[in-house]
Amino acid sequence: MMIIRKKTLPTVLLSALAAMLLAGCSSEETTSTTEAETAGSTDTKTEYPIVIEHAFGETEITEKPERVATVQWANHDVALALGTVPVGFSAANYGVEDNSGLLPWTAEKLSELGEKEPNIFQDTDGLDFEAISDSDPDVILAAYSGITQEDYDILSEIAPVVAYEDAPWATTWRDQITLNATGMGMAEEGEQLIEDTEQLIEDSASKHPEMEGKKVAWVNFSANDMSKLHLYTPADPRGAFLIELGMEYPESITEQITDPTSYSLSLSTENADALNDADILIGYGDESLYEAVKADPVLGEIPAIKRGSVVFIGDNTPLAASGNPNPLSIAYTMDEYLELIEGAISKSDE
Repeated sequence: MMIIRKKTLPTVLLSALAAMLLAGCSSEETTSTTEAETAGSTDTKTEYPIVIEHAFGETEITEKPERVATVQWANHDVALALGTVPVGFSAANYGVEDNSGLLPWTAEKLSELGEKEPNIFQDTDGLDFEAISDSDPDVILAAYSGITQEDYDILSEIAPVVAYEDAPWATTWRDQITLNATGMGMAEEGEQLIEDTEQLIEDSASKHPEMEGKKVAWVNFSANDMSKLHLYTPADPRGAFLIELGMEYPESITEQITDPTSYSLSLSTENADALNDADILIGYGDESLYEAVKADPVLGEIPAIKRGSVVFIGDNTPLAASGNPNPLSIAYTMDEYLELIEGAISKSDE
């Protein structure tokens, strides 16, 4: 039976990077971005302007932002992890089990910081530029997003925008922190947050030595169309995180990837043997999907499927949403996630 459950540091060019962590003129501005005081933020010795290179060019930030807004996925969690409540951020559109627009780790951190009425943008059908503008931000964080050139141009008329470095939806959790923290004028705090999160991951993974070296793939099946497979590549944060836990993508999969920056890969079912070397498979789904895949004459022959060494994570659940990791979601779901992986690995060893 399967187990079911409902770039390294980016190329951020800073015109004053050499002096960023050296003694200099101390900034007295606070990091608070709402009327209420936010906890946990500290001043850093950062010289301006800061210039951040990204996929759409470069963004210059001339002074420390007081009001931080974020758009799309997880960027607000980075700000919150750094002790800053954004003046506005996008509602989570996946994994939310109530009408709050907040994933549980976001709600928990907002409560910790004393924010009871966050300003949430409803932008499922596209960015709500009017609401973003009304929040009156000094900077807009979009390091992990899928914004287009047009989106970027419009947002840039509102405030400086921190966009993704190379490709949409491919920013790792480290790069999310680095880019967003730099845009907030909190590069040093961002470095510390990365170190703390790395330590948490290392401590958690050390409790599961069976993961080391195991072959893994994140693959999504569709009960409505068994003719193709959808995989997240190691360039995707989901795949990258599995590698960080000590596992590896099989060469039979990586050799299929023609664009190393692409976060996804589609394969026809006739090429499903690319999954044969995987010790475990992880994906979105439930018991009925697993039974359908197992009954398919081709997909059912994949060794991991036959063994049941599969973790299908219930679609549209908080754990599914945490597959795209950020510092808050990692801390909130790490133990649960690793227990499921451990169970799948135990079946691969039978």
